[in-house]
Amino acid sequence: MFRGSIPALVTPFRGEAFDEAAFRDFVEWQIAEGSHGLVPCGTTGESATLTAEEHYRVVGACVDQARGRIPVIAGCGSNSTASAIENMQAAERLGADAALIVLPYYNRPNQEGLVAHFAALAGASSLPIVVYNVPGRTVTDIAPETLGRIAELPSVVGIKDASGDLTRVTAHRALCGRDFVQLSGNDDLALGFLGMGGVGTISVTANVAPRLFARFHDAFLSGDVATALDLQDRLFPLHKALFSDASPGPVKYALSRVRPEMPSDLRLPMTPPSDASRKAVDAALDHAGLT
Repeated sequence: MFRGSIPALVTPFRGEAFDEAAFRDFVEWQIAEGSHGLVPCGTTGESATLTAEEHYRVVGACVDQARGRIPVIAGCGSNSTASAIENMQAAERLGADAALIVLPYYNRPNQEGLVAHFAALAGASSLPIVVYNVPGRTVTDIAPETLGRIAELPSVVGIKDASGDLTRVTAHRALCGRDFVQLSGNDDLALGFLGMGGVGTISVTANVAPRLFARFHDAFLSGDVATALDLQDRLFPLHKALFSDASPGPVKYALSRVRPEMPSDLRLPMTPPSDASRKAVDAALDHAGLT
């Protein structure tokens, strides 16, 4: 269903305005470079600072520009179940292929609350759901056994796992079934994640290096581990540099170097990356052969 390199797209701003023309060009470039899917309005897309109207405009522009050539997994999560339902229903109307649902943040629901949250979402929309577990941002962590219960809902088809625990790939396969889509949420762990049985990555790095990261996934998933390892070594400094300061500051800076037409503006409370971060990004881009 979903596999390979799936960039969590940045949202380009000029000043405070969403630059739709730049975003559409960016989506087109991502498809031409070989990305296997797209995620608009994820964390990297600064979804927390988008109004509902902007959120839906970004999703709609992504779906319209992609034109069914690769799947669009729209970020729809919220710490409010009612708001997440509204986001899912809007994404479904706009033609998205699936919804990426982050665990409710700040509220810190218990495991039963997580089951109830996803059951409510599944009951309110027919859109396939990819669970997003990122305890470093949400504090809440979904236990593998809880995910196994949620995976019994027919529309829950996979997980983006940013827990950093590679052993969960095996645990999830045992509890959720071999057809359950497992996508890494950590670029630097993608090789290990695939080796444990994952099928792709929802990626920050793919914003900047879509062709290389798509080739990395194509190589590994076709059994060419040697090529995948070479590409891992080539991209690893970039994986690290893009988190050398608060994301998405470093990735927007990197994009401004790779694609000068892309604005690097951020919305508060995000601010430009430090000098040290920019130097790390510059060195990583050179190491990857992207500049």
